[in-house]
Amino acid sequence: MSTPALPGRDPIAEARRQWCVHGWDDAAPGMAAVTSVMRAQQLLLTQIDALLRPFELTFARFELLRLLSFASEQRMTMLRAGHRLQVHPTSLTSLASRLKDDGLVERVINPDDRRSAILVLLPAGLELVERATKALNEEVFEQVGLEPDDITTLVEILGRFRANRGDFQPSR
Repeated sequence: MSTPALPGRDPIAEARRQWCVHGWDDAAPGMAAVTSVMRAQQLLLTQIDALLRPFELTFARFELLRLLSFASEQRMTMLRAGHRLQVHPTSLTSLASRLKDDGLVERVINPDDRRSAILVLLPAGLELVERATKALNEEVFEQVGLEPDDITTLVEILGRFRANRGDFQPSR
């Protein structure tokens, strides 16, 4: 669990001030932006981890189950799942193995390419991801802590950042 800051004091604002005091004025805004994003990610992940713990899911396991639930016939090749989730094949294999061991997905040989595997969402996995999604929607996604216009702006800004860093190619 994270330690809350003292009331009324923003540690990132203080860090930015210190950056300027030490002569790093040009880097101070970027340091504050990066640190703010990292801290926001920590806060959200702490909340999400606590919420998913009773379901015996991590956010990565949840994402894979949810992705499969959206797929045609609730199945997808491992390669496509890895690309969609933007995870390394080794990480995806580990995730899929744990979900398989828990009886939530099945791995089958791809009949079109016997060198690859297809992940199939099982009924227990669908039921679990539906319950977990309901909890996440109610406790996190519907209550992000920002006004709707701010959410839209934040998503747009982060989308531009991600595109500029090569995370995806924006459509023209």
